Amino acid sequence: MASKPDKAQVLIIGGGPGGSYSAACLAREGVDVVILESARFPRYHIGESMLPSIRNFLRYIDLEDTFVAHGFYKKKGAAFRLHSSKPEGYTNFVALDENNYAWNTVRSESDEIMLSHAATCGAMVFQETRVTDIEFDAGGQRPVAALWKDSQNRSGRIQFNYLIDASGRRGLLSTKYFGTRQPIQSLKNIAMWSYWCDTGTYKPDSERAGSPFFEALGDGSGWAWFIPLHGNKTSVGVVMKSEIWSKNKSTFPSQNSLLEFYLAALKGAPEVKSLIGAGGMINITPNGGTPVVMTASDYSYSASSYAGENYRIVGDAGAFVDPFFSNGIHLAVSGGLSAAATICASIKGDCSEAEAAHFHTRRIGTSYTRFLVVVLSAYQQMRAQSSPVLADIDEDSFDRAFNHFRPIIQGYADVQSDSVKCALTEEELKATLEFCAQAYIPPEPENKSAKAQVNLVGIMATSETLDALSRASIDGRRIRLDQGALGLESF
Repeated sequence: MASKPDKAQVLIIGGGPGGSYSAACLAREGVDVVILESARFPRYHIGESMLPSIRNFLRYIDLEDTFVAHGFYKKKGAAFRLHSSKPEGYTNFVALDENNYAWNTVRSESDEIMLSHAATCGAMVFQETRVTDIEFDAGGQRPVAALWKDSQNRSGRIQFNYLIDASGRRGLLSTKYFGTRQPIQSLKNIAMWSYWCDTGTYKPDSERAGSPFFEALGDGSGWAWFIPLHGNKTSVGVVMKSEIWSKNKSTFPSQNSLLEFYLAALKGAPEVKSLIGAGGMINITPNGGTPVVMTASDYSYSASSYAGENYRIVGDAGAFVDPFFSNGIHLAVSGGLSAAATICASIKGDCSEAEAAHFHTRRIGTSYTRFLVVVLSAYQQMRAQSSPVLADIDEDSFDRAFNHFRPIIQGYADVQSDSVKCALTEEELKATLEFCAQAYIPPEPENKSAKAQVNLVGIMATSETLDALSRASIDGRRIRLDQGALGLESF
């Protein structure tokens, strides 16, 4: 194995989807890239379901065919039951193109594929190497070096010209050094999940067969997911508001309380429970072992900035919305592309470093806020089971409401590609976001409507207005995707 260098043009902390995608893009441009990853791949990670937009991102770095050949579970659409008394809404990924499916992946496998590809593209990858500290210049704002320690108890220091923090929820820059990350108070949830085999299939005799299914809990406390994976495996989880989770969990005092609580909570999602059928729990982590129930809490957050002088923050290191619409990997790779493009723009002189950093922060904020608005509007309905917020009172399903959701929850609001048949016009994107904004205004007294509007303004104020989000460019610039000329261009 090559020894770790003392200097790199770009250092990337973390080899997950955001870090590996950034690395692949940069290395293909001839940039000297080093990834320091704390784990040894393959390693377990939650977040199996992808959006169809992933194909365009993978195609850009010549990785799409590898995913197609691997045998991941094809995701041709997704079903969402937001209201217990209404049929589910459905977003069909393949309505216009049968090859427009996404995947439900086993992340230990898909993440390893992406990290290996980054190395194939020319990035130097060092696993089991944890970045412990960052050194800054005399002004205290520009990172210039990182201290690391590996699994052999060796330590060292690496200097760099640019830094990409893709350290996941750890968020080294945004938490330890800048303190810019804040939780989304209205999404303070706890998730618990496990894996099953020999389960049933969603609508097996229809064109929707095998789609992942998401169901609001009947008491309005949260929702459940049912995501089929390849190899006769299924991810099944429950998300609840934190205070309700804690209160309900306390009623299960036995040694196996988490398992008992998990199984009991699934009863609140009768369709998911029915899909599990006679299935049994399994362990899909690389090391195997006894089936376990896993948990995660306080995972919805954002930061006030995602870039600064010679650094970029991507993926979970800076922000995570919520797993409801499976946007995590999309935000990671789209952020990874932005980080790579803006660093290339700075290196090549497309604009100043300050302008490039500003572009990245706006780019991340735009994508994040689009999903946040959609997720919060869905939660508004799930928490109001007595009132159909997202559908006219006489409608039999939420399909018309989902016509507004589809462009964003399929990821096409962030894809620049002539080949995407579902790409949004500016008017369609604006209409989508404005529709979702109305979900904050249920049929309640006037004062509550006004309060909801104020809350929406508060959420949007930290990022961008609906009108600003509908524009394709940022300050007259956009990402230039030409191979060998990745960067920013004015128009």
